[in-house]
Amino acid sequence: MQHNRIDPFQAPLLAPVLPRRESLMTKTFVWSGGGWRRALTVACAALLACIASGCAGVPTDYDKPQSSALADPRSTQAGIYVEKLAAEHPGQSGFAILRYGRNAFNMRIMMADLAEKTLDVQVYIWEVDKTGLIFAERVLRAADRGVRVRLLVDDLGLQATDEGVAALDAHPNIEVRIFNPFAHRGSKALDFLFDLDRVNNRMHNKTMIMDNAMAVVGGRNMGDHYFGVNTDTNFRDLDIGAIGPIVRDISGVFDYFWQGDWAVPIAALVDAPPSVDDVRAEYADLRAQVEASDYPYDIERDQEGLLAELADTTGLYTWAQGQIVWDDPARIEELEQTANAGRIASSFFNKAQTVEHSLDIESAYFVPGRPAVAATREMVERGVSIRVLTNSLVSNDVLAAHAGHAMYRKEMLESGVELYELRPDSRVIKKTWVGRSRAGLHTKAMVFDEEAVFIGSYNLDPRSADLNTEAGLYVESEALAAQLLEYMAVGRLPENAYRVVLEGDGDLAWITSDDGVEVRYDRDPHSTWSERFMTWFIGILPIRSQL
Repeated sequence: MQHNRIDPFQAPLLAPVLPRRESLMTKTFVWSGGGWRRALTVACAALLACIASGCAGVPTDYDKPQSSALADPRSTQAGIYVEKLAAEHPGQSGFAILRYGRNAFNMRIMMADLAEKTLDVQVYIWEVDKTGLIFAERVLRAADRGVRVRLLVDDLGLQATDEGVAALDAHPNIEVRIFNPFAHRGSKALDFLFDLDRVNNRMHNKTMIMDNAMAVVGGRNMGDHYFGVNTDTNFRDLDIGAIGPIVRDISGVFDYFWQGDWAVPIAALVDAPPSVDDVRAEYADLRAQVEASDYPYDIERDQEGLLAELADTTGLYTWAQGQIVWDDPARIEELEQTANAGRIASSFFNKAQTVEHSLDIESAYFVPGRPAVAATREMVERGVSIRVLTNSLVSNDVLAAHAGHAMYRKEMLESGVELYELRPDSRVIKKTWVGRSRAGLHTKAMVFDEEAVFIGSYNLDPRSADLNTEAGLYVESEALAAQLLEYMAVGRLPENAYRVVLEGDGDLAWITSDDGVEVRYDRDPHSTWSERFMTWFIGILPIRSQL
């Protein structure tokens, strides 16, 4: 279907998700399982420690060499290959939706293995588990081959020790920078207590770029849960691969973050640089752990299949027009004086004004706020079908986020939205071992009028709109829209999700299917009394801007 398109990233803001309020606590510091006693204990201990030691500050005097993306991608084999493909599609870039964890991880490993000159990685969480260690070892291999590696990690999600990260940074071809670092390296709780306005703002972006020729943007952090290899819990998640001119734009965003004052070299955060013996020991330990790892994917064989897909120029990528949409970290200071949401949030609401027929959303955390409820009501009244899949109470990994979602369920249903919540026993996670693991939703994706898609790190909640920086790809392609709609439809099947409906008496009901038989619940399915109570209690606290 052809018609005049409105650029969703130029129109004025429709409405922010929620007005910004005084910061009280971060999503990770809300009572999400540890209990109020532990939170109070941590706060008291942090206060005593701060009084005893004095409140530290983030270093400001350090060396910070400037660098930027590879100027000429055609100086690499990947760049030459992509250039030939792009010449057949002038004005367009190639995009591939990475639906399942195995493919998404293999794409990242392949990029690390094929990199010739540069490898840039930007991520919110990097865990020290099998996936995180394997990826770190592949990055180290690339650096050993002479590839310049730049790693930008948010400090809140950095799971390794400063000493371990500094050892990686000590490699002559690797540089690690930490986004918005905590001043108290041994106790981040101190920063939450005494520097909350700063540390409450995090970098939620997830991007990887190889030789400025290939990129991956999406929702997956680096850890077992995001790639379907954890035997306890796994996330349904989504990334999008990209080649062609769009990659230069993605690299430009990475460079902006990398060069900004928010990115501090790890070397400035450690008391002393690691010795040669320390570095050798860290590298040897990393390689030994990877060697002993019983990873469920046959990475080497998978790489052969992925390379074959890349060689088939008609198979993997769909060519279309797209653009990277992102939040400038500088707007964090601006939001202290204004109530405007970040650029992705405003872009989404701008685009919503242009939707004519349908809007499909899959969002791990869905806390719309009243302006968004009003906007959806107006959309439904003019004939737009809206379907949303988000987490249920039991599948949600952040209880506070579900509390925010629960505040607006009735209003969204009354406005005409179709609402689905993921079952924790859903079979949407593709695994390679025998047995079941709990499912959770981590996807952040939208389809507009069956002809354009957004895939990235942005959740439909106030934290993504106002506090975090986010990044994602907006692509106008009916082919990609059809692929994403098929993916979303599987997530909404009765065996995978609960359909939330409003009963005649105004109460909610959850409808699903077990072995083909309809099952109805009159409260959040499979939840405990304490979970429902804590959801209610968090919901009455004045912290909606943090959810």
